Amino acid sequence: MDGVTRQQCHFDNGIQKVAKNAMLPRDTYYGCPKHVPETKDKTVDPLLVAAFYKFVQLDDLASLQDQIESCCRENNVFGIVLLAHEGINSTIAGPREGVVKVLDRIRQDSRFADLEWKESFANKQPFRKLRVRLKKEIVTLGVPGVDPTELVGTYVKPADWNALISEPDVFVIDTRNNYETEIGTFKGAVDPGLDSFSELPSWLEKKIDAGEQPRVAMFCTGGIRCEKSTAFLKQAGVKEVYHLQGGILKYLEEVPEDESLWEGQCFVFDQRVAVGHGLELADYELCRACRFPLSPLDKQSEYFQEGISCSRCHDQTSVEQKAGFAERQKQFELAKSRKEAFKHAK
Repeated sequence: MDGVTRQQCHFDNGIQKVAKNAMLPRDTYYGCPKHVPETKDKTVDPLLVAAFYKFVQLDDLASLQDQIESCCRENNVFGIVLLAHEGINSTIAGPREGVVKVLDRIRQDSRFADLEWKESFANKQPFRKLRVRLKKEIVTLGVPGVDPTELVGTYVKPADWNALISEPDVFVIDTRNNYETEIGTFKGAVDPGLDSFSELPSWLEKKIDAGEQPRVAMFCTGGIRCEKSTAFLKQAGVKEVYHLQGGILKYLEEVPEDESLWEGQCFVFDQRVAVGHGLELADYELCRACRFPLSPLDKQSEYFQEGISCSRCHDQTSVEQKAGFAERQKQFELAKSRKEAFKHAK
């Protein structure tokens, strides 16, 4: 799932498309990763994380919300599902059998019969709860009339991306928010410095002159934001607009590191915080005060206090807010210690 805010959720963006016959045995599952990460507990299978979106006209939102939520709860599946009149945007996680049942249930609806998703795995549940929400947009651009089902940019496969963005006349734009671009982006890409995706249209209007017919290449985490941003530019009259098919995650999965033009790590919306080449877990965690990703070096700052502040936000919060964060951190540590004590007592 791509294009949600840090406040909405923290979850994984998936990585691989899966065939329509989703009930195939695990070892013949089309698009299944080359290897499944090992868990510390050899008796526990990793959880399946599935990310998907589709732009399609939906009018029965309340009914869909009830059906999907019920199916998820019945199958012990957590995550977030966004529904709007323009479509669905979701990432869910749980036991493989449970996730597949949810996906199969969704695809029983003829509007989602061709739904594709991307897979990744997690050693522990990356979601705290299940949320099925009704929204105005499944990814918020804030511009009425932008419809990716009618007009969208040209998809570029990860294997062809390097050649495109290396061409000197191609304007490469990172459509993600600043807390994402902070830790990684493509070599030579322009960072608009966005606090939210809805700021992108005004930035594009200032930077892109459709009359000059520039060649523009855009990218985001999983692809959905570029569906709208490229549609916006095409609607404005720009003819050559491209976007990375499958997003950064698909690129990191498929393109060897020694051939990659990606620099840094890729922020993901789950408690892993970031992944690198080969979708390997990166060494980042979130500041619980401002939600920015922190590296081990960031945590060495004199302004870093676990759960209270970091070098980016220490001067942005009041004494009262810091006291509140400190109390929250205290409760978090108490809950954690009780959980550990309960585990060892079993």
